[in-house]
Amino acid sequence: MSQKRRRPEPGGLAGRRGPAQVARVINLLRRNASLMVIATIGAAAAAGLWQRDGGAAVGHALYHAWELFLFIVPSLLAGLLLAAALRQLMSPGALGRWMGAESGWFGLLVATVAGGLTPGGPMAAFPLVLVLGGAGADRGALIAYILGWSLNGFQKLLVYEVPLLGPEFAIMRTLITLPMPMLAGWLARKLPIVWEPPK
Repeated sequence: MSQKRRRPEPGGLAGRRGPAQVARVINLLRRNASLMVIATIGAAAAAGLWQRDGGAAVGHALYHAWELFLFIVPSLLAGLLLAAALRQLMSPGALGRWMGAESGWFGLLVATVAGGLTPGGPMAAFPLVLVLGGAGADRGALIAYILGWSLNGFQKLLVYEVPLLGPEFAIMRTLITLPMPMLAGWLARKLPIVWEPPK
């Protein structure tokens, strides 16, 4: 006698795969949301440029985009390699005492100074933010670090601001913006928002 094939039960393994696959897709979309938004805007801009100036203009824009990509890649790779090396050297929670949630104003000061001393552009600074977050720095310290880098970076001060605007203006601007990263970090700690650094 030939055995009849059993039909899969609605609540069996096949039924349980549905929610897991949906959750996996939602997680994938959430992690790549910014890339999808930028790609959509880029495609719409390319379509508008094609309609207005033709395909040659789109090719010219793609060529300049490729040149910019080649210019950015070395800095991006250097920043990622530095961040990966520091991530291996720093154990989880190593910076908790210095820049953690219980470090108070001292932790915000350390993060502000560290951000101001970080050289390079965003390709170097933001991978370090992930490393600091994984090593125990809380969200307030990370915000203070980012603002310290963007507002009070010594490299921009010495290379651009002082030569172009003069030392008086540079000193005045630095004195005004110096406490801003710490205030922003303090406010971030007070906001009722749950955040954890990406793993």
